[in-house]
Amino acid sequence: MRWILISIAAAAVLVSADKPAPGRIRFRNAVQEAGLSFTLDNCPTPQKHMIETMAGGLAVFDYDNDGRPDIYFTNGAAIPAMKKDSPKYYNRLFHNEGNLRFRDVTEQAGVAGEGYAMGVAAADFDNDGNVDLFVAGVHHNILYRNLGNGKFEDVTAKSGIKSDEWSVAAAWFDFDNDGLLDLIVVNYGKWWTGYDRFCGDESRGIRVYCHPKYFEPRPNQLYRNRGDGTFEDVSAKSGVAQHLGRAMGVAVADYDGDGKPDVFVTNDNLPNFLFHNLGGGKFEEVGLVAGVALLDHGKPVASMGTDFRDYDNDGRPDIAVVALNGETFPIFHNDGNGAFHDATSATRVAALSVRRGGWGPTFVDLDNDGWKDLFITSAHVNDQVERFEPYSYKQPNTVLLNLGTGKFDLAEGTGLDSSILAHRGAGFADFDGDGKMDVVTTSLLGPAELWINLSPAANHWITLKLRGTKSNRDGIGARVRIGDQWNEMTTSTSYSSSSHAGVHFGLGAMAKIPRLEIHWPSGRAQILENVAADQVLTVTEP
Repeated sequence: MRWILISIAAAAVLVSADKPAPGRIRFRNAVQEAGLSFTLDNCPTPQKHMIETMAGGLAVFDYDNDGRPDIYFTNGAAIPAMKKDSPKYYNRLFHNEGNLRFRDVTEQAGVAGEGYAMGVAAADFDNDGNVDLFVAGVHHNILYRNLGNGKFEDVTAKSGIKSDEWSVAAAWFDFDNDGLLDLIVVNYGKWWTGYDRFCGDESRGIRVYCHPKYFEPRPNQLYRNRGDGTFEDVSAKSGVAQHLGRAMGVAVADYDGDGKPDVFVTNDNLPNFLFHNLGGGKFEEVGLVAGVALLDHGKPVASMGTDFRDYDNDGRPDIAVVALNGETFPIFHNDGNGAFHDATSATRVAALSVRRGGWGPTFVDLDNDGWKDLFITSAHVNDQVERFEPYSYKQPNTVLLNLGTGKFDLAEGTGLDSSILAHRGAGFADFDGDGKMDVVTTSLLGPAELWINLSPAANHWITLKLRGTKSNRDGIGARVRIGDQWNEMTTSTSYSSSSHAGVHFGLGAMAKIPRLEIHWPSGRAQILENVAADQVLTVTEP
């Protein structure tokens, strides 16, 4: 009886019977009117295969260069066949028609996919001006080349990218700054369709997804772009492959300001990795000495998705991670000189997140006040958790409001509480052209959600679309500064997801930007002065 009462109390924390008043940040779900009809089918089975609870990545990108962000959803497959033997398992591409209307173009584009998909990474890997897709999956990865005519070509076989692991997520970045985007693919653990360990309570006949400790850690994979449509597997010689983990998230930023992009990888119930880019094609894993492998209590948590951006406007990218209910959501503050400290409690994120479960965190300025807020897709891993612990499986998504003081607060009245689902991935873009960042999310066996940002503040903003000439075409890896604010051009964010929508800044009352700095991956610095706010500005590398 005590556990039942605790469960009821815990649920009450997340779902109030009273509708909260509209807050400083608020959304409405426009998915039905938008025609964005998608359900993530993870093919749940009585055997509780671990892959079922870990699907859900998506990508936001403009595949046809019409200036409007389109959406690509990854999807599951039939188990144990691991085949998309029904349209309900197709990955789906939706074209943005404008005026918040989307059209399913999956079959015309040729991107329905094969196998059990997990994550996706969007970027122009061949520098032809068209954004391509890498789809990470369970022993089946796909590289789609965007042909520029509304169609994609599966070039996986000739690319040299392997499909020998359970891949969860990936990130595009130019690790050697040669103007060609390379690819890191992060892998979870050893699993096969015949895996049939019983986990749970046999006496009650309750089966659950097994603890991560039962899945043998695996190496991650790094591929160097040769520039001819093929990739060289440099996992071993770079030093990446010698570190075994159960990876669930990946994010990229130059954390020490040496001009070389570094990689942060979350590991499920193992220490996280921080791969420091040494140059010359070599990486050193420094997570423990840098202070990001573990929280101060010294125990690994169920680290899932991640983001790698500067939340306190000190010019150094920080790290957000999410975990299970009761573990809190780690925040690692970048102190400079290659060191971070555990700021989970100091930022108040520990207290705000302890009763919540998270999958994908993203630092994004939702009210355009000049401070990046934290949007988190929320749910538990275990769909039977309510029978064992005082937590809810399905949960509303969460926004932690950046107060600009080094602390966060729970944003109330956002409208997100209206949807309680098993949320997973998220993508970010300004879908309605009003200058505020909107969000699209997925959930297991639930409908996609399109959260249109209705935040009332009349703050200014700017979004930069970067075009590299000496750098890669997308400008991935560029660092942009406006006043005290810094942001990175990256497409890797949230959980197994990708947002290719430029570099967004909230500007508060600033109607004109006195000075805007772009530090390109090539090493070039570009200064723009007296730039008007409230526009999407395309900037070409000089």
